[in-house]
This record gives sequence, C-alpha cells and structure tokens, in this order.
Amino acid sequence: MTDSRDEPLVLGIETSCDETGVGIVRGTTLLADAVASSVDEHARFGGVVPEVASRAHLEAMVPTIDRALKEAGVSAKDLDGIAVTAGPGLAGALLVGVSAAKAYAYALGKPLYGVNHLASHICVDQLEHGPLPEPTMALLVSGGHSSLLLSTDITSDVRPMGSTIDDAAGEAFDKIARVLNLGFPGGPVIDRYAKEGDPGAIAFPRGLTGPRDPAYDFSFSGLKTAVARWIEARRAAGEEVPVRDVAASFQEAVVDVLTRKAVRACKDEGVDHLMIGGGVAANSRLRALAQERCEAAGIRLRVPRPKLCTDNGAMVAALGAEMVARNRAASSWDLSADSSLPVTDPHVPGHDHDHVHEVSKENLYS
Repeated sequence: MTDSRDEPLVLGIETSCDETGVGIVRGTTLLADAVASSVDEHARFGGVVPEVASRAHLEAMVPTIDRALKEAGVSAKDLDGIAVTAGPGLAGALLVGVSAAKAYAYALGKPLYGVNHLASHICVDQLEHGPLPEPTMALLVSGGHSSLLLSTDITSDVRPMGSTIDDAAGEAFDKIARVLNLGFPGGPVIDRYAKEGDPGAIAFPRGLTGPRDPAYDFSFSGLKTAVARWIEARRAAGEEVPVRDVAASFQEAVVDVLTRKAVRACKDEGVDHLMIGGGVAANSRLRALAQERCEAAGIRLRVPRPKLCTDNGAMVAALGAEMVARNRAASSWDLSADSSLPVTDPHVPGHDHDHVHEVSKENLYS
C-alpha cells in the first residue's frame, strides 16, 4: 500500500477573476481550501471590475496562503511544487497570482507550474470522486465560459468540442437577475427564486438547438434578450412581473440546452462519463436534470460539491499535483499571464534549459 506522504504535496493559487483562492492538495486528497472573495466590492457595480479585483488579490494573497498552510497543517518548505492559474482570465488579476507563485517558488526552491483555469475545473473532480476516467467529457459552465471539452489526459490532451459564441450561461444569469432587480451575482439568487416558480410557465427560446445549428456550441444572448423583452412588456403594460416563474422558466431554458448538448456529445463520442464543473455547476436544477438525462442515457455523471465548482485554489493544486505525479515539465521563470490561454494547453511548460526544477539554492523562505 502506497504511503500517502509519497504523493505530491502541491499548493495552488487561483486569481483569474474576483476570488483569491489558495488550495493545498496531497495527491488527490484535499488538505486546505482557503478563499478570500471580493464579490461584495463588485456588487455595487453589477459586475466584476478588473482593477478592483487585482487590488483585492494583492491585499489577500499572503494572508490567504498563510491560512491555507495552517489549515493543512504543513510547512511551506514541505511542498513539492507551486501551481498557479496562468490563464484564461482577467489579465491584471492573473498577473498578481503568477507573480506571487513565482516569488514563493523561488524562495522555496520549488518547481512552478502555470496551469489552465478550465483544465483545473475538470481536474478538481478528482478530489471528490477519485481519478478521472480517460476519456472524460466535461461540461464547464461559468460566468465567462460555457464549454464542452473532451479530456483523454488532463495534463496534456484536452480537446474543445463546443464553446460559447456570445453570452455564457453565467453572464446570462447575472444579466437577467439585474433586469429582475435581484442583485449580483445572479446565479444563486435565480436558483433560489426558481425553486418556487413554474419552469413551464413561459416558453423561452432554446438557442442553437436547430438542425442546422452547431451541435455543441452555446449561445444565450437570444434567450437573455427574449427574457428581458418579456419583462419589459409586462412592466410597460402596468402588469406585475411573476419573478419566480420568470426565474424558473429562464433557468429551465438554460439547463435544458446545456444538458441536452452534453449528453449528445457523450453519445456521439462514445464516452460514458460526464463531468460538470464551473460556478454554474452549483445550480440545483442543472444538477438534477443532468442526473436524470445521464441515467436515461447510461452515462455516469460526476459533479463536485458546490464549493469546488466555483473558482478555488484547490482545483489549481489538484492539476498541479497531477503534473508532478506524471513528471510533466515545470514552467520557466519567464512564465506570464495569458488572458486567452487556450484549453488545448492544460499547462505552460518551460524551456528545456530553464526549468524551475533545476533551481538549486538555500531555502529563502522562513
């Protein structure tokens, strides 16, 4: 039996948007998941303000790392590597995380791994349900992305099947919540109101589901506009807007499309495992409908607990630990943030002559 202490101990840093996440993982075991959120600072603007997010990351970084180390009960010098989200995300926010990761890696003399935000969202499920089957189909649904990805090796081979053409699902939730005066972020509050509404009350459109439409791409712009116009028409007529029914009907339109396309992709590719991740994966109706449709199609559904679906450092640490376990090349010291890093690059390897693995010096961290 393998001693768990032989498994890689990795710290992960996530700063792609408005949450400073620091996770510590040993192999596929989660030891710490510390998060400092700046969502309240963005709420009054109705969305994330990049400059505000970057400044919040700067202030939260060191305290959040210290909190994670304490929670995990490990010393920084015991780490086998530092992983950080290199992209995609907000450029300024990513730079804070990458700079911090470089500083800690250099001070500790440890390898640095710049990893992909989307691949991390897939890999985090290993902390909940064990090693990912290969291949695995992944439906990632968040504020900025609605993607279908086929992963045969989470460290080196992630293939995009479909993506967002305009508004992602999470963006649509935020915008409809704003029209309904429900606040920000929109996902949790719409989910809550929808539970008391009738999902069949209003027939909202299902985008890109026609026979000539792209099979796996997503578009929620038309749905967002249709819902907003329906609400505006009721208000213009002096009629009361049935908020709960609107929330339920809108939500049903979103999750119907997401699950329908995900199951179709699994069938077409002959994949019998579907993983759902990203912030919108915390949506209760998405989880329920996905389970229903997967069972009917003979597909095994894997969805992490809600806290691991939203942006967090644990997911970055999970992918970093997998990089170490599979002996993937570490990143170079010239690693930079890439706000549009493609998912086909699960991590950013270094040049053969410039791996952080080769750093040899005194431990500068105390």
